[in-house]
Amino acid sequence: MNGYVFLGIAIACEVFATSMLKASAGFSKLLPSLAFIAGMSASFYTVAQAMTTIPLNVAYAVWAGLGTVLTALVAILVWKETFTIYSAVGIALIVGGVVVLNLKGPGH
Repeated sequence: MNGYVFLGIAIACEVFATSMLKASAGFSKLLPSLAFIAGMSASFYTVAQAMTTIPLNVAYAVWAGLGTVLTALVAILVWKETFTIYSAVGIALIVGGVVVLNLKGPGH
């Protein structure tokens, strides 16, 4: 399987897991807590598989960066958290960094 497919799955699992962490209410609810553990386990496994074909610096930056951006969007859309200009600027900077790294980073 293509490394970027694994990376996409890893990002989706991480975003799901982080949402379940919020839903677990500090690990006080069993099912969301178990879903968090399963999601993070799947995320780490698939990012490790992605790193067999994608350089570490690119894979980790994309995984962490896009995971952060998508988690922020889930927080805003699902959990109704506040979206400010600072949130927008921070998300834009993360996306910009991931793009620059993928275009001209040392992994290429």
